Amino acid sequence: MEDDARRTTAEGIPFRDLDGDGVMAPYEDPRRSPAERVADLVPRLSLEEKVGLMFQTVIESGPDGTLLETPGAISKSPTSTVVLGKHMNHFNVHALASARNAARWSNALQLLAADTPHGIPVTVSTDPRHAFTENSGLSFSAGPFSQWPESMGLAALDDVETIERFARIARDEYRAVGIRAALHPQIDLATEPRWGRQLQTFGSDTDRVVAYTRAYLRGFQGETLGPDSVACTTKHFPGGGPQLDGEDAHFPYGREQVYPGGMFAEHLRPFRAAIEQQTAAIMPYYGMPHGLVLDGEPVEEVGFGYNRRILQGLLRDELGYDGVIVTDWELVNDNVVGSQVLPARAWGVEHLDAAGRMRKILDAGADQFGGEECTDLLLDLVRSGQVSEQRIDESAARLLLVKFQLGLFDDPYVDEDAAEAIVGSTVSRAAGASAQARSVTVLENRDLGGTPVLPLRAGSALWLEGVAPEAVPDGYTVVDDPDRADLAIVRLAAPFDPRDDLFLEAYFHQGSLEFRPGLVARLRALAARVPLVVDVALDRPAVLTPIAEASTALSVTFGVSDDALLRALTGVTPPEGRLPVEVPRTMDAVRRSKADVPNDTVDPLFRVGSGLRLRVPIPERR
Repeated sequence: MEDDARRTTAEGIPFRDLDGDGVMAPYEDPRRSPAERVADLVPRLSLEEKVGLMFQTVIESGPDGTLLETPGAISKSPTSTVVLGKHMNHFNVHALASARNAARWSNALQLLAADTPHGIPVTVSTDPRHAFTENSGLSFSAGPFSQWPESMGLAALDDVETIERFARIARDEYRAVGIRAALHPQIDLATEPRWGRQLQTFGSDTDRVVAYTRAYLRGFQGETLGPDSVACTTKHFPGGGPQLDGEDAHFPYGREQVYPGGMFAEHLRPFRAAIEQQTAAIMPYYGMPHGLVLDGEPVEEVGFGYNRRILQGLLRDELGYDGVIVTDWELVNDNVVGSQVLPARAWGVEHLDAAGRMRKILDAGADQFGGEECTDLLLDLVRSGQVSEQRIDESAARLLLVKFQLGLFDDPYVDEDAAEAIVGSTVSRAAGASAQARSVTVLENRDLGGTPVLPLRAGSALWLEGVAPEAVPDGYTVVDDPDRADLAIVRLAAPFDPRDDLFLEAYFHQGSLEFRPGLVARLRALAARVPLVVDVALDRPAVLTPIAEASTALSVTFGVSDDALLRALTGVTPPEGRLPVEVPRTMDAVRRSKADVPNDTVDPLFRVGSGLRLRVPIPERR
């Protein structure tokens, strides 16, 4: 794409004339270090420009890669309003229909940003979009991108090389369409079995989560942040796993995080690794600590994004982190979408007005307001003397440093043809499909006629439920009557209690982990007619006890297509999965466990690391 800002000095030095004065200012000089360029730029900026840096909100693309100049399904303002009117330049992009359109939209957005007074380029971020979960509050299904297991499925592989390879491929696909920031990894320890956000974690084994965190950040960012990197926002500090009764902190009833086992320090370990790996940003969770004592002093019971003891005291002062802190979404204002509302996650400070919430977030040490665009509110706080401009400068400098490190000031544009070739390439799709099949975790494989039922015997007649018939490979027959089948293959979703009062609530699977008795009775009846192979898609560790009893073979998956599942069950791609979380035997054991303690349900049905290997015949060499 042609860059109208590109110039060359009399000495032959190419640069982008971002402020339009025809002279290469120090911040425009590509030979200078990122820190030098930040030091030059911050004093040049107006208060409005500096404040605009401190907001990141949802943005949506228009048809065929155009800019959307109306409010979107979730985004609140036209693109020109937030970029030109509010001087914002950090955006979390939602749906992207194709690689070419995504690249075209990114270029149009950067071209618009070039019209701002100092030409500050946009940093486009995204929630995970390389797996299966479609939840506008936390993740998108792959669409044009290569499709891999969810993070818990990557963890099931127990293979840091595959995790780093995934991160490199995802990085390249992101960069191809102009996405330069990842609102992940999510490295919370999954210690409460009922919690509804486990699927995007790496599980509950701390040592493994630490290793996976390092590999993930290496793949996305490299050893240091640079023009080839995607900057990661590691979340949710100081660990979002120990939710009271497993209820999620997006919602008022899930606002409390608890530490009955005294394991707060254990949840910090992955974040220590992320800091050592130089994560570009860290996001605290919504939850508020209940009954937490650090260094003999009780911690204020307010959400972590408001919590000075946690952000300034622990993260910055004790752990030495000086990168960007971006809050989770919508701590200041309610989010109204259609006829539903999601109250501001102002846990513990509900009594404060929006201005008071904003002051407390800044005092806690955060640099950027996630999911907000109320720049006028922060401008009023500065102009009235309630927030100092020096405090604004501190955060603006941190945010600009990342942009300079990524090389966005020197070249923010992407190539549409290259995007189409890179995103979802044959090679990357094959790698993702292989990882899916390998991540299948076999927990039971009983004998059928003296031979384990898995891998499936060639020539078998299969009755299917929850599996697309077209996924069955050649050499097998699909029948429509269980009584004519050699095996029944059934795919189930993990159980949950449906809710749909608040915005986003329907997407979060929470509540009981027990399967409904009617389903269990039906499976038992089916198993009495034909040997039963069951796969359960585990977004939470369900109580599998009655399912395991009824099954001849049982597997669990964490983001696996029907095609990949059948490749694993037939042994074409042998399954290698190991459980990244334990599977409880009963709900009573779940209720008696401690929310912050990893893997402590009494007498679990399957322990962390469980997973069977199949005896797959090795073809004779010719």
